[in-house]
Amino acid sequence: MISTALENDLKAAIRNIPDYPKPGIMFRDITTLLGNARAFRRAVDELVQPWAGSKIDKVAGIEARGFILGGAMAHQVSCGFIPIRKKGKLPFKRVSIGYSLEYGIDEMEMHEDALAKGERVILVDDLVATGGTAEAAVKLLQQVGADVVAACFIIDLPDLGGAAKIRKLGVPVRTLITFEGH
Repeated sequence: MISTALENDLKAAIRNIPDYPKPGIMFRDITTLLGNARAFRRAVDELVQPWAGSKIDKVAGIEARGFILGGAMAHQVSCGFIPIRKKGKLPFKRVSIGYSLEYGIDEMEMHEDALAKGERVILVDDLVATGGTAEAAVKLLQQVGADVVAACFIIDLPDLGGAAKIRKLGVPVRTLITFEGH
């Protein structure tokens, strides 16, 4: 668990945008946190802290903010990085998984040779809401033989149940701050 002071500092670094992308949604914009060197460094340090000194083979980041966080985390733990992208964005042989969105179905992909069976992987994205995208990413990684050590997010929206959904897959979840609502 992170300190209340750190949680307050990180929350202060996040811009809240009401009614985006649609009325009734409070968008939690981490671009302001990313632009604040101190907050960005603290967030990355806290996300990787439980695995300091552990053997982590790869960090997998979900497009697009997960790429930014995942690259920094991979650097911190001295491991490789795996991009998990929307369908049609990767140039080599891919494995894919379909998943449900509130407005339809989508697919995400990764290169089939992105990891070796049994490699220890941390999944990262900026926020977990309903958990559909992260759940699909965990299943995609497991489909190719990864040992998904954890799923990490700066923000959790616990009212939407996404973190609980990932934990039901047997994957520990690390979040740094929570916001009520959606």
